This record gives sequence, structure tokens and C-alpha cells, in this order.
Amino acid sequence: MTLPRIRPPFAADERTQLLGWLDTQRAIVQWKCEGLSEADAHRSVLPASPLMTMAGIVSHLRWVEHLWFEVLFLGRPAEGPRFEGPDDDADMDDADMMVEGIPLAQLLSEYEKQCAVSNEIVAAHSFDEIGRHPDYRSAGASLRWMLIHMVEETARHAGHMDAVRELLDGRKGYY
Repeated sequence: MTLPRIRPPFAADERTQLLGWLDTQRAIVQWKCEGLSEADAHRSVLPASPLMTMAGIVSHLRWVEHLWFEVLFLGRPAEGPRFEGPDDDADMDDADMMVEGIPLAQLLSEYEKQCAVSNEIVAAHSFDEIGRHPDYRSAGASLRWMLIHMVEETARHAGHMDAVRELLDGRKGYY
């Protein structure tokens, strides 16, 4: 499904603007994957970063949505391939980019569902609330900080996807 790539209004409340920018970046991620073959979605084009494939980035973005909003903010159990043990930067491991054999359509669907869960969490809480997970220093951030971080995280990886896509098949475009 193609999500609309619409910038938030120039004059709106903080929640509308922050969620609007995050949703715009999420839509760009989906758009960057349109028309990719399975082979290209999983093909590595960056020699020093072999796991940074289009499919790997989508998987990573689904993971960080889960990590920041469900685990760090809500305090849900830290389970999954990236939790070998508590540390200060729980989202720095590459295990979530190991997606060999997982279809891109499945990864995109999982990402879209995770984004919907994240939006529900954000809608139900104040931006001033602090994360609840007792084992991670990053959980001490406010929901506002986490949301701003997710805008940055998603936009940074959308930029990676822009470069990877151009290297794969020459397709480019920002917005």
C-alpha cells in the first residue's frame, strides 16, 4: 500500500507536526521499496555495510519502532534478536538487519503494523511522560524525546534507502 507523502501543516500543534513528520518519513520508506524485486531488496551494495539492504533497513526500522515505544517507553519485556543484555544503546546491534529469506512484502507489512502500534501508544500518552523500562538508561527519556529521535532515525535511514535504491537500479527521488 502506498502511503501519502504529505508534509504536516506549517501551523499546527506539536503532536500534529511531530507525528506528521514521522508519518511522512515512514511513507518515504515504503515508497523507496516500490517496484523492487526480491533479489534487489536483499542485495548488498555497500561493501562495508553488507547487512544494509533495503529489506534489512525496513526490518531495522520496524525493530526500533518496537524498541523505543513498546520496550523503552511502555516497559514491556526486552525480547528479540537484539537483546543479548542491557546496555546504554540498545538499538546499535545489527541482528535486526539479518533478513535473508524473509520476503520484502512481509517486512513492509510488519513495519506498517508496528508503526500503527507506535501511533496508538503516542496518541494515548503525554509527551512529558518518561519511559518505564528499568534496565535501559535510554528509557529515562520523555516520549517527546523518543518521538523526535524516531523522526531522526527514520529520516536518516530513508536517506540510506535513497542512496541504496539509486545504486540498485538508478531510481531516485526525494519526495
